Amino acid sequence: MEGLALGGGNLIYIILTIGTMIVSRWVGSMLQKRFAEYSQRPIAQSGAEIAAQMLRDEGIDDVEIISTPGQLTDHYNPLKKTVNLSDVVYQQRNVAAAAVAAHECGHAVQHARAYGALKMRSTLVPVVSFASKFMNIVLMAGLVMAAYGNTTVLLIGVILFATTTLFSVITLPVEFDASRRALAWLDGSHALGNVDHEKAKNALFWAAMTYTVAAIASIGQLMYFIMRLLAARR
Repeated sequence: MEGLALGGGNLIYIILTIGTMIVSRWVGSMLQKRFAEYSQRPIAQSGAEIAAQMLRDEGIDDVEIISTPGQLTDHYNPLKKTVNLSDVVYQQRNVAAAAVAAHECGHAVQHARAYGALKMRSTLVPVVSFASKFMNIVLMAGLVMAAYGNTTVLLIGVILFATTTLFSVITLPVEFDASRRALAWLDGSHALGNVDHEKAKNALFWAAMTYTVAAIASIGQLMYFIMRLLAARR
């Protein structure tokens, strides 16, 4: 019976992994499609200018806006207090660039307002960084050792994986709230206009879906390893 249970668990894990890959790829393609479409909607200001105006309107004067190489490298660094915009977002004048720039400034506003979920996520960063380096090796070693009756290493692996899952879950309110703040400012400032505001909202929705899929996948994988741990301890 235990073998059947483990076999069923492995099947669920395989289905979950494949399903997540398919959904993740679909969400990613939709995100790229929307951003490509909205990059063709010109506006008066560049992403850097949008970011500067939003920070100014929010009363934030200690955050620097810098250009960073690469694509999808946009992020807010709370330690250095910098809004890092990819070259395309920094320079271009379109709806997609404005949406991304405003979203990253949304994180700067969260930091300035001491948003609880952001503080919690920032606290977890060094822990998650450590866990990410070792959890795969520990989990694989733990599964092997669990077959011989030793579940301690597997338990450690599950704890490490749980920290990364917690980080993924906490990331969701942080990202959704940053988008909410960005859209509220874009709407109030009339930087895009009513029609393009909806396009910015749609672009940020698909960006947020990438984090949602990642969190769901992480929860599912964590449940699988917990199930393996419980089965090994019987």
